[in-house]
Amino acid sequence: MTPNPFHGVLPAMVTPFNEDESIDHDQLRADAQRLETAGVDGLVPVGSTGESATLSHDEHVEVVETVVDAVEDVPVIAGTGSNNTREALELSERAADAGADGLLLISPYYNKPEQQGLIEHYRAVADAVDLPQLLYNVPSRTGRNVEADTVVELASHENIAGLKAASGDLNQISEVIERTRDEEFTVVSGDDGLTLPMLSIGASGAVSVVANVEPERTCAMVGAALSGDYERARALHHELAPLTRALFTETNPIPVAEAMHIRGHAKPIVRSPLTRLSEEHRDELAAVLADLDSEPAADLAEADR
Repeated sequence: MTPNPFHGVLPAMVTPFNEDESIDHDQLRADAQRLETAGVDGLVPVGSTGESATLSHDEHVEVVETVVDAVEDVPVIAGTGSNNTREALELSERAADAGADGLLLISPYYNKPEQQGLIEHYRAVADAVDLPQLLYNVPSRTGRNVEADTVVELASHENIAGLKAASGDLNQISEVIERTRDEEFTVVSGDDGLTLPMLSIGASGAVSVVANVEPERTCAMVGAALSGDYERARALHHELAPLTRALFTETNPIPVAEAMHIRGHAKPIVRSPLTRLSEEHRDELAAVLADLDSEPAADLAEADR
């Protein structure tokens, strides 16, 4: 099996679109290469931030193929989750064939399975696809919490290698970390505002929205924390905090798509039913980005990841 790739900074990539809402593969390729050059530890295409909900299965695979082909030395972790186990299996198998190094599997949404249903769903994919897999718990999107007991039970599977935790419940996250210390299992933050607190209790990194826009600062913050330099990590956390708040004023990925546009990395296009960031929030976001641009970016590589 591929070594566990779930550590460090893993940007949850935006899927850029052309004016006709087709995928802009040239921009996607450029984004992947920009992020790799910035020092990220892996890339996560076609997750929630990549608008997986509005991509066809063929488009999912095409995005994964583009990102895999674009980078040289970082793992690509493909979002392949679904509320339909058969669909998750198909997407996972196709992503593996496309060259993905790992899989990110959101827990089934809308139909709200019981905990045993979650276990059976995840085990079905893990039994069928020999890649390291990252469980994804985000109750605000799915309507169902993946409980600590469920995560701990799944952690014993050789292909289930980690949890992307976006529940906002630090007590539950801490319990998972505590109870999986003897497993080859890692926990990464799925909530940029809680990345530093999670690192302090044993998380190994972050699947980050902010890293699309500020990869160097995000890498420096996470790297500082992982190396034990919490004074520096706190300073960088607070430096990034206004951007973190600005990127979640409306539903993700609406604000980050606009931020990418402001920074010259993409058109400000999201697929319906999402809409472009409101003018009020555009002005606020532009001001936050201007403040970051005015700050010197020196010494960001000091932290060892």
